[in-house]
Amino acid sequence: MTTDRAATAASTGTVFARGLLFVLSGNMLLDALEVSVAVVALPSIGADLGLSLTALGWVVSGFALGFGGLLLLSARLVAELGRRRVYLAGLLVFAVASVLGALATSGPLLIAGRIVKGCCAALTAPTGLAIIADAFPAGPARNRAVSVYALFGAGGFSAGLVLSGLLTEVSWRWTFLFPGPVALVLFLCGLRLIPGRTRGGNPSPPRPGIAHRYDLPGAVTSVGALLALAWALTRGPGAGWTDPLTVAGLLSAAALGVAFVHVEGAAPRPLLRTGLLAHRPLRWSALGAAALNGSYLGFLFVVTLDLQSGRGWSPLATGLGLLPASLPLAVAVATGFSGRLVGRFGPARLIALGAWAPPAGYLWCLLAGDHPSYPSTTLPALLLVGLGFVLQFAALNTQAMAGVPDTDRGMAGAVYQTSVQVAGALTTAPVASLLAAGAHGARRAALAFVTAVGVAGFAVAVAAGVSRRRAPLTAVPEHRHRDG
Repeated sequence: MTTDRAATAASTGTVFARGLLFVLSGNMLLDALEVSVAVVALPSIGADLGLSLTALGWVVSGFALGFGGLLLLSARLVAELGRRRVYLAGLLVFAVASVLGALATSGPLLIAGRIVKGCCAALTAPTGLAIIADAFPAGPARNRAVSVYALFGAGGFSAGLVLSGLLTEVSWRWTFLFPGPVALVLFLCGLRLIPGRTRGGNPSPPRPGIAHRYDLPGAVTSVGALLALAWALTRGPGAGWTDPLTVAGLLSAAALGVAFVHVEGAAPRPLLRTGLLAHRPLRWSALGAAALNGSYLGFLFVVTLDLQSGRGWSPLATGLGLLPASLPLAVAVATGFSGRLVGRFGPARLIALGAWAPPAGYLWCLLAGDHPSYPSTTLPALLLVGLGFVLQFAALNTQAMAGVPDTDRGMAGAVYQTSVQVAGALTTAPVASLLAAGAHGARRAALAFVTAVGVAGFAVAVAAGVSRRRAPLTAVPEHRHRDG
């Protein structure tokens, strides 16, 4: 009898764990495919709503900006409110925003919905990994759960390209609507499965005042700086970089950035401990990943317009045509190949080996002229980008966390992911504006900008290698929260 009860309890625990992993991985899949479903649908959205290329750029970058802009604050929300509340709230708002975005009749409404969905992803994506670490015991069980979670994240982008191609053949609105019911189902399952007894991290005792507890000055100045910079980069290519409003936007971004650093340096519980940025592996990895992701999204924007508007490809054909850049990474993660590469060669070597490939692909497209052939130009470029991701993706993540104490890992991860997401927004916006300028050579100017961002990533990899040889790796110094 005792044996039967134990077996029943073990079976119940297994079912619960699988259900929890289904909810977390399913939501990670939605977050990952949210960018790619928009990319393929861009021409259809523009034709239906009468949006300019600049506005279409914000359809892509809005999600990334919301995601990256809220990541630092999301960790504090989890610490204060608990993982369960924050995660479920993020899922529910994501579902509502999906429906509203699908019903949008104007560009601003659609872009606002994309920003809200990005903010929801910032609440759920890092929290899901923390829930896995808490719910699954260390060892094989946790490793398998993390692998499944990572697989859904890596495969989501590729799945989104194909799914969006299929749905856009009917209507682009379906690409924004379908995540809503899925997120609602995950929310209902999560009500029963998401654990509520554990709060994220080890926050200090609550202090009086919402602004003090959540570091609202830090959140406002950081988000304000990102918005001002994105707006200025969007305006610059069309109005000119010496235009008074463009200059005002750049100066505002710089002033808010300085204010953020000052606020965080004086805050008892900062959203970002600025000393963490002195950690070389994290700093170099964040910059390298930013260049990798930013240049990739900008490139996809150009290629999507090339294939659909320039060559008359259907949305489905476009989605399939873009797969060579993202599918190799999904396969490498699914088979564990990326992890084995990092274990065998080390992250630094892999980053150095892969950093040249994406900018080489962009340059190949740039030199091919305004009417590139897919087999001889676009496909090789996409394959080079895919190679760069296979070699660098896991290596950059691993290097970023090297030497970071456990108490700082959550914050370091937020810094890394913020740089990745924000770079996507800050690259796509000017690419769209350059294309929207409509002048002769606009496409080449956009590709030149993408190539420059990719080359910057290669330069970061070279500089990181030189720095590593000159100075030994040092861990981030331990710190204590000030009680103020």
